[in-house]
Amino acid sequence: MALSYTPCRITAPDARLSPPFALDGLMRASLLLFVWMTMTAVATLHAQSPVASALRQATSIEGKNLVDAADEMPADKYNYKPTPAQMSFGNVIAHVATGNAMMCGWLSGQTPPAGPQLSETDSKDKLLEGLRSSFAFCTSALAQLDDKGMGDSIPFFGTRKMTRAMESFIIVDDWADHYSQLAIYLRLNGLVPPTAKRKES
Repeated sequence: MALSYTPCRITAPDARLSPPFALDGLMRASLLLFVWMTMTAVATLHAQSPVASALRQATSIEGKNLVDAADEMPADKYNYKPTPAQMSFGNVIAHVATGNAMMCGWLSGQTPPAGPQLSETDSKDKLLEGLRSSFAFCTSALAQLDDKGMGDSIPFFGTRKMTRAMESFIIVDDWADHYSQLAIYLRLNGLVPPTAKRKES
């Protein structure tokens, strides 16, 4: 299609396409064909694997929500918890980051990269970087996941086993649960949660 438009840019009636122009048009046509084929292949993979596709989408959405919430809380409030029995804000961040490495590793069959051990007493910068890195690993590890192995039994915490499909649901539910927890902590400190900010803008 790109080649058919090229003569329209030549004003002289007797003009001829020089080799560089012809090559450029062919390269553009080839690039467009490659992009179209790639997008078609990705769309086909997603259509054939709706559960894995939904998990990847949730990883992107929930990962952004949790990282933005962690970034919103001031560093001196990372030890905040509404009651003594509850997790501190920093503890929630460490818990999610550590859980991501384990569960995304089990879901994908990949070994998470070695990283520093996280503790609720770590600085905001260390915890935030650990959370970001954990979601980067999940994004990479789950990129090629499809629905063929959703019925397979994979490790879970302790000595338990469960299907990959069930564990997919659990990790997404866990992300949503902890984001709502962090959103409440933010509200109790006079701060607006990231998802509420986006609705207001």
